[in-house]
Formats: sequence, C-alpha cells, structure tokens
Amino acid sequence: MRVPRILEVWKLGTVNYLEALKLQEKLTADRKSLKITDTLLSLQHPPTYTLGKRRTDHNLLVPESELEAMGAELHYTQRGGDITFHGPHQAILYPIISLRDIGLGARKYVENLELTMIELASKYGVKAQAGRTGETGVWVGERKIGAIGVRISSGITSHGLAFNINPDLSYFKNIVPCGIADKEVTSLKREATVELPGEDVIQEELISCFIRLFGYNDIVWKNFPSLPLHT
Repeated sequence: MRVPRILEVWKLGTVNYLEALKLQEKLTADRKSLKITDTLLSLQHPPTYTLGKRRTDHNLLVPESELEAMGAELHYTQRGGDITFHGPHQAILYPIISLRDIGLGARKYVENLELTMIELASKYGVKAQAGRTGETGVWVGERKIGAIGVRISSGITSHGLAFNINPDLSYFKNIVPCGIADKEVTSLKREATVELPGEDVIQEELISCFIRLFGYNDIVWKNFPSLPLHT
C-alpha cells in the first residue's frame, strides 16, 4: 500500500518579506522537530530586493536610498543564489519540506523546482528550460522567467522559487539579476501568445505542478486572507 505523502498548502496573499522570513524560520524549526508535516507557502511580496549569503552587493546598481525612495526594501538572507527582486504579480513558493522523508538530494530538489516552473509555462505555450551552467533559474531563450534560491538545513528546505507572471520588469534594471549580466528578465504575460487567466488561477496551477512533481497525494489547504503586513 502506498504511504500517504501529506502536504499543507498555506495561501498567504501578499506578505511583507521579513514577516515571511520569520514564518519560514519558525516552520523550519517546527519541521525539524516533527511538530508539523511538509508545508508549502504560496504568496507574493511588496517590492523587495534580496541578497543571498554570498553578499554580492556589487550587483545592486543603485544606492539603497534610491530603493527606499521608490518604496522598495532591501534584505540580506541566508539562502543560496545572488541578488533578486520580488514584487507584485510574481508567484512565490516557499517549500518547508524534509528532503530525507521524500528521498531527494539537493540537486534533484532544485531540478524539481525548475521543472515546476517549466511545466507551468508550457501550459500557456511558453517553452522554458533550465539555465546553462552558472545560469540559475528558468529561462525562455536568453530571458529569465523564474528564479530559484534555496536554503537546506538539516535536510529541511526553505526559501524557494519566484515565477514572473506580470511584474513591473523595470525593477530588475536596478540590479544584475542573479548575478548574470547582459541577460533580460521576462514574464509569462510577455511571452505567452494566449490570453492569461487571473493571477490566482496561475498561482493555483503553479502549486498543482509542485504537488505533482514532488509526488504528494494528501493535500491540506489553508487560507490566510487577513495576514497583516508589517509597515
């Protein structure tokens, strides 16, 4: 008999980056101590730039004061990867899952995150693929449509992926996205030749792609429409 693979999906709406970071830290600790099952956070952020643990500040192309003037935040994190941007109209998934329980290594885990975004893009006729060596994330030709930055601690994952549905791409001009120069950033809206459904539908489809690729068969849905923002 197949053992049930349980996943809780938390639909959080728009959440301030630091609030989401604190939530991930708590859930990671709870997952390590077996207080909770595997959990997937689905959300968006207000305009936010984040740097990974390598601290590649040189890839931020404007002073932090300019970011503040445009209403964007800057945060340093312990995830892998380089500088990236999160903002409205971008679908974000933060899996808090035990790689040991599902029998995946770090490389296969990242490949499955890539495939999650590739499969979503294909639903709208967009041919995406994983980046070449040194080019993280998911690409449409030479244009990046999805970013990945993960942290794995004692076999428990945090951070995750960000897929561009229709964000304001001008925000990416303030950085060298993921440390890769001379490459464009794109979105599903820009690449698709069909009319897109609402963003909530696309975000649901992204979750479904994740569930299928990671082999979960028992899903518990939780909605948090009134989760407050920290200002």
